[in-house]
Amino acid sequence: MIRVLLADDQALVRGALAAMLSIEPDIEVVAQVASGDEVLAAARAATPDVALLDVQMPGKDGLTAAAELHRALPGVRIVICTTFGRPGYLARAMAAGAVGFVVKDAPPEQLVDAVRRVHAGLRVVDPALAAESLATGASPLTPREHEVLLAAVAGGTVSDLAKQLRLSEGTVRNHLSSAIGKTGARTSPEAARIAEERGWL
Repeated sequence: MIRVLLADDQALVRGALAAMLSIEPDIEVVAQVASGDEVLAAARAATPDVALLDVQMPGKDGLTAAAELHRALPGVRIVICTTFGRPGYLARAMAAGAVGFVVKDAPPEQLVDAVRRVHAGLRVVDPALAAESLATGASPLTPREHEVLLAAVAGGTVSDLAKQLRLSEGTVRNHLSSAIGKTGARTSPEAARIAEERGWL
């Protein structure tokens, strides 16, 4: 039996995935959680072979939870299963230790096949997303630009951001300006939106 952990904040989606996988004679859903904060403890308790993680969840997001799970239990094969097929998410998922990336609107048999294939030691990536990821490329943002732009998503003035990040206002302006240039945006909110759409944030 392939033991599977599901992490998705939407109960209906989580329940549907569990029901679909449980129909298969060789797959058993051994744990279900609704937030990234619960993933590691559930994996330690249930000892899954495969973890299917959504990206956007309360607490830790799926990519952060994937990295934490990979560090603590490297034998668990991680598949990111998300509505948001953004190219930047793919690169970040693989860097976090995921071996699969599928989108939720894929046919059910593709998800079942992905579980079996990653359990067998293979990598599984949605082909359209892989092509788009190659075309878009990796995030051009430096870690500090990423941090400043991520803080800017919540809004606030340069002064607010500087206090929050413990940086000078000039440094915040420089990082925002650089991020605006790298995303081809005109303003920092637009830069944040573009970076978010590409999965860089």
